[in-house]
Amino acid sequence: QVQLVESGGGLVQAGGSLRLSCAASGRTFSSYAMGWFRQAPGKEREFVAGISGGGGSTYYADSVKGRFTISRDNAKNTVYLQMNSLKSEDTAVYFCAATSDSYLKSRTTYDYWGQGTQVTVSS
Repeated sequence: QVQLVESGGGLVQAGGSLRLSCAASGRTFSSYAMGWFRQAPGKEREFVAGISGGGGSTYYADSVKGRFTISRDNAKNTVYLQMNSLKSEDTAVYFCAATSDSYLKSRTTYDYWGQGTQVTVSS
């Protein structure tokens, strides 16, 4: 069992930055690939970024490529999402998730989810 707790969300102006964190419980954190997803009101939850268990492979949605960076610190059981050049369309609840699968872009492959953290970008 893995429990995930996100933090770092908030209100930021367009063009600004935020860093989200996701702290995981358990001693097998490095055996899980991690992903960040987001869900805006009235929309489906969508993939944002993913990272392999060792951190050597990362994946991004086209909409955030070049602006967001996913990373992890396995010693701290934490995954991060650095978000730069934020846009109003980035406004959503952001969720982190853990999977033992190797395909990271589909929400159906994830076994564990956090409760989400709100990110609001004002224009």
